[in-house]
Amino acid sequence: MEWLTKHYPFNRIQTVNILGEMGPLVAMFLVNGIWGIAAGTWALIGTTLIALIATLAILGRPPVMPFIAGAVSITFGVLTLITADRNFFRFVFGTTFHYTQEGWNKLTANLAWFFLATAACNEAVRIGFEHTQFWALNRLFTGVDVWILFKLFVVMPMTAIYLWWQVRVLQRYRIPVENKPGNQ
Repeated sequence: MEWLTKHYPFNRIQTVNILGEMGPLVAMFLVNGIWGIAAGTWALIGTTLIALIATLAILGRPPVMPFIAGAVSITFGVLTLITADRNFFRFVFGTTFHYTQEGWNKLTANLAWFFLATAACNEAVRIGFEHTQFWALNRLFTGVDVWILFKLFVVMPMTAIYLWWQVRVLQRYRIPVENKPGNQ
């Protein structure tokens, strides 16, 4: 046990939080890569439910953000299974953007990697600034404040820039839409 505490930098609560947030994504990507999107979606739903229950049982309180993220994951996972659509983004944005199947596949993969990287950065900031306290603007800022500011002023703008860049990159997969009334 001493070796583990010396080489493993996280405590029990941090481990539960990390596994609760990253575990379902990792499970989805692995299962999706081996058995396809339907199995990957079921893995996401199942591991999200397990993570939420385990977090509630171990921490003794409902973690707000994982519950919200879990609800969103389960909702979109169920919608993917119901629609049997391999590209959820095509299902949602198909009337706005017109791409080839290859373009929709690339968009989905690119966004999956982006959101996985964003989740990793989110955890790094949350854990890295957990015990931070400093005075600025006549106010005491804590680690939670740093994490919120990171999400507000880094994650949100970077997401907007990344989505704009994806629209630019995917122009080569764009299907022209005839200029008919109703298509504008």
